[in-house]
Amino acid sequence: MSYSLQLKDLWPSVRLGLLCEQKYGALLNNFSPVDHVTQELELLNATDFVSEAPRKAQRWQRGATAEEAGRGESRAQEGSGEGRTVMRAETMTQAEMSPPLRASISSNIKCYTFPRGDITRFRPARPDSLGLLDYYLMDAASLLPVLALDVQPDDFVLDLCAAPGGKTLALLQTGVCGHLAANDVSLSRTKRLYHILHSYVPKEIRETVSVTSYDGRDWGQLGGGTFHKVLVDVPCTTDRHSVMEEDNNIFHKRRTKERQMLPMLQLQLLMAGILATKPGGEVVYSTCSLSPLQNEHVIERAVEIAETEFNISIHVEDLSHFRTLFQDTFSFFSDCRLGELVLPHLTANFGPMYFCKLRRM
Repeated sequence: MSYSLQLKDLWPSVRLGLLCEQKYGALLNNFSPVDHVTQELELLNATDFVSEAPRKAQRWQRGATAEEAGRGESRAQEGSGEGRTVMRAETMTQAEMSPPLRASISSNIKCYTFPRGDITRFRPARPDSLGLLDYYLMDAASLLPVLALDVQPDDFVLDLCAAPGGKTLALLQTGVCGHLAANDVSLSRTKRLYHILHSYVPKEIRETVSVTSYDGRDWGQLGGGTFHKVLVDVPCTTDRHSVMEEDNNIFHKRRTKERQMLPMLQLQLLMAGILATKPGGEVVYSTCSLSPLQNEHVIERAVEIAETEFNISIHVEDLSHFRTLFQDTFSFFSDCRLGELVLPHLTANFGPMYFCKLRRM
């Protein structure tokens, strides 16, 4: 499927976003003193989109509830006393059934972004007195899979395709991982992961992270049913880089077979992630591709295989509240069948980032 058919009228603006300079967020390093960095960034009009989102959503929710209550009271006044009781009950039920707007958000993760339309660049990260860098520059949409994973205190966590290390670093910023295993099949990319850990994380914390270079597809056999949470951020067509890259572009004719095999590799990695998870545990699958073949189709196939070949029931979690929480920061694709997809847009040029959460029943 071509992206113009998939995205229809949105494709011209998405394509323009892909061709223009990417926007970044500054993930604050909680292992370094950050108060002065916070003040510096706020003076530049940057805000922490993670902590700001629930506040905005709460204000929106209170406004919607008040509006609904007002409508209900107005309607009830037209009826009997019994009608008023029914209307108030209906209003309360609708308020109670509002999306879980505070769910899946770790208050320990802080990531600053500039407002929509503001193309200010962050300065390079600086070392503190111990040599640890003060923040990590990354596509802010890359944090959404980590937030969706919703790591809880003492969780055993696996980052199956961890390099170059941004999401691993974000997982450590939660401060609650009981154990973190960071794996990547590529030795050269694993070196980049080590470099990130050494640049941002104190030695005593680094030593609690298990870094390995196994083929992630084999992890189900290596550590099956071990983890509470698994992040599967798979290799993909990396659409933003592909539109800018000439020499090593995965859409080049000589890499056609490799590109066609990607959904199978992604499926195998996701299945390994599912098998590595304890019953009741959760997996977040993510890509930086717009392609449904690498996104929803992989999810559907994995759910089917888990059921038919492993007798494992998988529930696809509803992440639609992320759209409400983060609509001021990111542009979401409203027609995503499973999971959520952040679309590049000139005023909010993050992504693409697809993420979907699965629960092993």
